[in-house]
Amino acid sequence: MATLKELSTREAKITGGTRTCAGCAAPIIVRQVLLAAPHCPVIVNATGCLYITTAIIPYSSWRIPYYHSAFENAAAVASGVEGAIRALKRKGRLADQEISLIAVGGDGGTYDIGLQAISGMLERGHRCLYICYDNGAYMNTGIQRSGSTPFGAWTTTSHVGEAQKGKQQHQKDMIRIAAAHGAYAANASPHRWRDLMRKVEKALNHQGPSFINIQSPCPRGWRYPASETIEIARLATEACVFPLYEVEEQGEKWTVNYIPKNKLPVTEYLKPQGRFEHFFRPGNEHLIEELQAETDRRWNRLLKLAGKS
Repeated sequence: MATLKELSTREAKITGGTRTCAGCAAPIIVRQVLLAAPHCPVIVNATGCLYITTAIIPYSSWRIPYYHSAFENAAAVASGVEGAIRALKRKGRLADQEISLIAVGGDGGTYDIGLQAISGMLERGHRCLYICYDNGAYMNTGIQRSGSTPFGAWTTTSHVGEAQKGKQQHQKDMIRIAAAHGAYAANASPHRWRDLMRKVEKALNHQGPSFINIQSPCPRGWRYPASETIEIARLATEACVFPLYEVEEQGEKWTVNYIPKNKLPVTEYLKPQGRFEHFFRPGNEHLIEELQAETDRRWNRLLKLAGKS
């Protein structure tokens, strides 16, 4: 992998000055992903925050081939692009060069609306990297809950009141779903940029489909100061709410990329975020207990799969 000095000399393939909210992690993530792309990158972007802030016609922040797709079909469109590239190379109409094909979607377009298309892409074995910038809700349309919204979190469709205390379900496990298809699958975080970029490089050199889920803290939806984005991502990893790991060899090889020396309680991750404010009100102690128990269960299962326990 390139050194930091080498990376600093590479051309940025997405410009600054986008319309993203202050503190949004999505452009940070995209910049890291594109810097790591070993070959000519082509982006297929599902409708979502990233699209409306970087590519509203007639403006574009992208300095590379870019295709905007509907909410639900980025993986299907990327599958078609991958097939077209192979066909054009076979007919001699496209130079025989490597192309880094990357589909990008938020968690709404990944965990929920786009899941069918992603499953098809992974099952058919298209050589494409699908990246989910996971901000845990439908932020673009008003902070509605998604399949990635954490248990107990407030959103505009998982209210906090007498009838319920935020979202009632735990998150889907997208990495296990992707790994079950035999794809290379990984969790990554922008606060550990080298780990993130190493995984992107590995995925794009993988002879088959790949999926990386990247936590993308959202100041507006998570209710924290915009300057704390990377710190929030760090706390998620230190509390094992968002562990860093990868799955290879048709789902047989699990590797934990970072094990905290002193694992933090989930409360350290929850406290700075307004969407969890109700967790700390009298009578709601059971919310913390349930989230801690589920976090511990998933973390211990991960360690067991990786042969660390």
